[in-house]
Amino acid sequence: MLRPTGPPTDRLPVVWAGPDGVDADVARAVIDLAMRAGAALLATGAPASDVVATVLRLTAAYGLRGVHVDVTFSAVTVSYNRGPRADPMTLLRTVRSRSQDFVRLDRLRALVVDLGEDPIPVDEARIRFDSVIESPNPYHRWVTTLATGVLGASAAAILGAGPLIVLVSLSTAALVAVVQHRMARLGVESFFAQAVAAAVPTLIAVAVASLQSSFGVLQGILPSIVVASGIVVLLAGLSVVGAAQDAIEGFYVTAGARVFEVLVLTLGLVVGITVVLGLAHKLGLVLSVSEGVPGGSVPLVVRIAAAGVSAAAFAVSTYAAGRSVVVAALAGAVGWGVYEAMGSFGAGKPTASAVAAFVLGVSAQLVARRLRIAAIAVTTSSIVALLPGRTVYQGLFEIVSDSAGPGLYQGIATLLEAVGVGVGLAAGVSFGTYVARLVQDGHRGRLRRRAPGARA
Repeated sequence: MLRPTGPPTDRLPVVWAGPDGVDADVARAVIDLAMRAGAALLATGAPASDVVATVLRLTAAYGLRGVHVDVTFSAVTVSYNRGPRADPMTLLRTVRSRSQDFVRLDRLRALVVDLGEDPIPVDEARIRFDSVIESPNPYHRWVTTLATGVLGASAAAILGAGPLIVLVSLSTAALVAVVQHRMARLGVESFFAQAVAAAVPTLIAVAVASLQSSFGVLQGILPSIVVASGIVVLLAGLSVVGAAQDAIEGFYVTAGARVFEVLVLTLGLVVGITVVLGLAHKLGLVLSVSEGVPGGSVPLVVRIAAAGVSAAAFAVSTYAAGRSVVVAALAGAVGWGVYEAMGSFGAGKPTASAVAAFVLGVSAQLVARRLRIAAIAVTTSSIVALLPGRTVYQGLFEIVSDSAGPGLYQGIATLLEAVGVGVGLAAGVSFGTYVARLVQDGHRGRLRRRAPGARA
């Protein structure tokens, strides 16, 4: 009456530990190749689940079984269990630097798919892998710098800026890109580099405000929009989507590290802006936040087009290929259209951003698989226009201008709204990606059931 007569209802995760007949030298070469591919994907901004899937797909293509993969924020570990009578093979590789490089991400994905379908000798596969890693970027440095400037200009256009403000925002964002590149070349830590880069548009805004008050020139420029567009440029490079996706898929260590990185870089941005605003306030320079509703005086078609341009510009600045740039532009326009539609129904900024991000997550995952491009390249680019650059600046300005009065509480409330928008974007993209994968898995299951020879 007490003892069960059958096995447990849930299958235990018993690891297969039998020999697979692969020569030790071949297995060592395959593990090294898979390790290098996984580390390269992690360095280019791929989610942890894609790194694990890539390593397992490569090792399975060459007949290796019993392979285990562990991914953290800065390291990839691959262990190959060769059976109870042979020593295991375990390799660990650290990833010291990470940058969003979507063209290499697409090329690595294509190479892994080709090797999975038609495995070639490991030495030849390593040569092809090296050619992908060492291949030049599709754009010169000045092109990506100009693309960053266009990103800032399009963000200003969405906020209702005129041609003069758009031009100043373009120049400011391009200068931010140059400063970030120089700081990276000098080996400056990310926190300090982010703070210095955030100070650049704020200093320009302070200079514009000083010229306006002292000499009456540049009256058509709103300094707050210049800072807000610069904040959008700096927020666009943060791995919010990747962190949320890792958390949803169960890679909590990697997700926690990425979230902490986002928090540190955001704190650097806050420090850079706050220091400059504080100095300007001490010197008696009058700054303000434009009272107009973002995009209120701009036609809807223009705002949607500017959102598409901002997505395409960010895709180019991260070295995305041609198809990814086009898809990102279309997705950015669609996302802003959904955001506007939700706003017309009375939804707040966090809710409208989350719904738009959900739509983008679903559509990007479905389209990317058909076009064989990285979905994260599309989603990361398409949500750039939805980033709360103006809200962040407004909250910081309220705190600095009246820290001893109600401005402190108003600023904290405004910053919490910006946090809500960021969380909504990350959660919406992640949930949309999850729903799209469920749809794809169900579609593949129906195709297998309909295939000849399948059980009725």
